[in-house]
Amino acid sequence: MEENRKTAREIVEGYDGPPIRIMEVCGTHTHEIFRLGIRSLLPEQVNLISGPGCPVCVTPCGYIDEAIKLALNHDAVITTFGDLIRVPGSDMSLAGARAKGADVHMVYSPVDAEKYAEEHPEEEVVFLSVGFETTIPAACTAVQTAKEHGVKNFSLLTANKTMPNAYQALKGSADAFLYPGHVNAITGTKVCEDLLKEGVSGVVAGFTARELLTALATILVKFQEGKPFFVNCYPRVVKAEGNVKAQALMEKIMQPCDAEWRGLGLIPGSGMELRPAYEAFDARKKFNLEEIKGRSNPACCCGEVLQGIKKPNECPLFGKGCTPEHPVGACMVSDEGACSAYFQYGGEEL
Repeated sequence: MEENRKTAREIVEGYDGPPIRIMEVCGTHTHEIFRLGIRSLLPEQVNLISGPGCPVCVTPCGYIDEAIKLALNHDAVITTFGDLIRVPGSDMSLAGARAKGADVHMVYSPVDAEKYAEEHPEEEVVFLSVGFETTIPAACTAVQTAKEHGVKNFSLLTANKTMPNAYQALKGSADAFLYPGHVNAITGTKVCEDLLKEGVSGVVAGFTARELLTALATILVKFQEGKPFFVNCYPRVVKAEGNVKAQALMEKIMQPCDAEWRGLGLIPGSGMELRPAYEAFDARKKFNLEEIKGRSNPACCCGEVLQGIKKPNECPLFGKGCTPEHPVGACMVSDEGACSAYFQYGGEEL
């Protein structure tokens, strides 16, 4: 009962158990753990691994090539979140394409992109739909609105991902997962409970210092008990059933598909695409796009970073040929990218 009288910080700092690998699946967790100084509290046998929870980072190179082709060859107006603009494709980024005359607009949500399409009926507007369960409902709302309003010039180029099968692909990469609270707020806890039945451990974590320390302390205490475990350490936001309305909307508009993940390869059933009833809003079908196999820079270690095989500072380009100002890989571009977090908060000494 002594552990119960300790604070979460004391449990984390005083951990003297066996070595443990904890994967922060969520890129926001990676950044917050750095920003809050939590890494400096960890004993050396606690190894935090950054996982594939940054949607921009796991988007394959070929997707950027598709978007550039739509902009340059089909005169489509590309609407996207800001961090995707600088992600390198095979030959250039969307920023590079914009310098060649591509019309690329930054928006804050797919709903903004749909509104732009309504206001500019003479333009073909494509929204680059990337992201996990957290942002998929907003993309579905934009498509539903476009259909209801009879908007013909709006479509999605989808690269949406879902986490369950990614956990399956990564379950041997860590001793416990730090599950992303915002994703579980949508999905609920069933996925984590199902993984527990397979012997996969983890906790759902929030994003404040108290919530992250509580989650890490819970993992360290439970790990020493020697049995698989799951704990929801973010109950004020994450409920067992999740967001039922958001789940129903995704089910109505989209369906599962196989998806390519940067670093992880093709993961069956881990993507989302528009259902046949909404295929008029599918940019690939609308513009008859052929599949493009992208070419990432072979010196970039993003793929190994996303699998937890390497830490960002173990990449030979880190902080030298690859910086936030001149990124070689997606993990250095995104605000949720592990390389960006290491560069901003850690540097080469980590």
